Amino acid sequence: MKLSRPVSWFLLAFGVWSWIIWITFVKNLAKDSSGLAFKDGDPTAYFWVHLLLAVVSFLLGTAVGVIGLRGLRALRRTS
Repeated sequence: MKLSRPVSWFLLAFGVWSWIIWITFVKNLAKDSSGLAFKDGDPTAYFWVHLLLAVVSFLLGTAVGVIGLRGLRALRRTS
């Protein structure tokens, strides 16, 4: 299967965007002072669920970005 240049760039951009968004979210989660993420200094279920969501999103964003990067490299080889 061959990806078009716009699709490859979109996938790569989506992967980068996913990392930027979720890194920001994890930083904010770690600094949470509202009592949702930490209770008496210990992580809550809210923290663990959202950390799991972030890790899964990192993995999916990386996979999508790698597909986009491979698509761009394949297009460069054939040009």
